[in-house]
Amino acid sequence: MSTHDRRFVLLGALSAGGLTACETLDPAVIDGILSGGYGGLSQADAAMGIRAALDNGIGNAIANVGVLDGFLGNSLVRIPLPKVLQDVQSYLQPIGADGLLVELQQQLNRGAEKAAPVAKDIFLGAVKDLTIPDALNIVRGPDNAATQYLADRTSTKLASLFSPIMENALSQTGALQIADQLQSTMRNIPVGPNLSNARADLIQHGVDYGLKGVFYYIGEEEKAIRENPAKRTSEILRRVFGSV
Repeated sequence: MSTHDRRFVLLGALSAGGLTACETLDPAVIDGILSGGYGGLSQADAAMGIRAALDNGIGNAIANVGVLDGFLGNSLVRIPLPKVLQDVQSYLQPIGADGLLVELQQQLNRGAEKAAPVAKDIFLGAVKDLTIPDALNIVRGPDNAATQYLADRTSTKLASLFSPIMENALSQTGALQIADQLQSTMRNIPVGPNLSNARADLIQHGVDYGLKGVFYYIGEEEKAIRENPAKRTSEILRRVFGSV
């Protein structure tokens, strides 16, 4: 079989297996197909293993951030105040008048911790919308290549779906009420910052940083499965990623 024919077989087999672009395939499997074989791994098995890896990544992310102090207590993903409120805090902190802003950041992070588990199905669903053309480009990429591809291609849609979940969570924690209070207070300060969109800005800020936190841990799990045999916790993961 010519190299051209083998490449045609590879793309056809991947399409038949229903693989998505975010799914990471063992390079040995690709090499095996190009050299005339499947390395003992069926396309159905490969698809199952890749999906298992993605499920693990999303599950790991939610387990890390979707708990008390998952965001607030973790410097890697802790959500800061929006820049305009950081500027206000830097002015008020030296005189001990920034208590409301300290409370706002805490409740902002608490909101993200509540929102992440509710949005789990959204993250899982986003994977199904991806196509396969970039699968071969990301398979030999960096340790988080599939995760970054997923983030690049789905973040806009995820943000739209995640926004009402975040809004509800921020309302439950009191973050939006604090934002309203700050907006009202700033109206009475002639040189104060414009917080006319404080509520909407806070929701968008929470969404942006909440997604970053989730994708951070999806990437960490992808890297671990690629590098650490102990993270391949099922037979299908060991078969697909065994020679990565």
